[in-house]
Amino acid sequence: MQRIIEILVSVPSLIVVILLMMAMKPGMFTIIVAMVITGWVNMARLVRAQILKLKEQEFVLAARTLGASNSRLILTHLVPNTVGVIVIHTMFTIPSAIFTEAFLSFIGLGLQEPMASLGVLINTGYQSLNTNYYLLLFPALIIIAIMVAFNMLADGLRDALDPRMRK
Repeated sequence: MQRIIEILVSVPSLIVVILLMMAMKPGMFTIIVAMVITGWVNMARLVRAQILKLKEQEFVLAARTLGASNSRLILTHLVPNTVGVIVIHTMFTIPSAIFTEAFLSFIGLGLQEPMASLGVLINTGYQSLNTNYYLLLFPALIIIAIMVAFNMLADGLRDALDPRMRK
């Protein structure tokens, strides 16, 4: 499984997303499928590394010595200690997903004109930049605000959920 993940990591995710968008009908479902295909790989590597680190800890050895089964070790010790890492990584991934969708919509591979998207709005504003600059300015400011807000929320969650940051 790790070798499959390494192969998927070696291919740039934006290339996979663009190829899938060209092969399927552009729309929200296609964008979601493309991001799911490319997005789980980094999470899998991160969770694997966290599990490998945690299984060497003393509390796992103590639980194993007391006779805990593998499923009990996973459910009561390993999974709860990786939830923080999963939540933090997910929160840092959301801004990149928003940006990817906006980028695809801006270049015409994502959502199309009648549907609302920041990329569609930015593309419309770009087309009328000389006469109505505010049509580009406001969607660009909104995407910046959304990305900064999610990054700040993720940073706060990292501070709250990471035991090493509590010192």
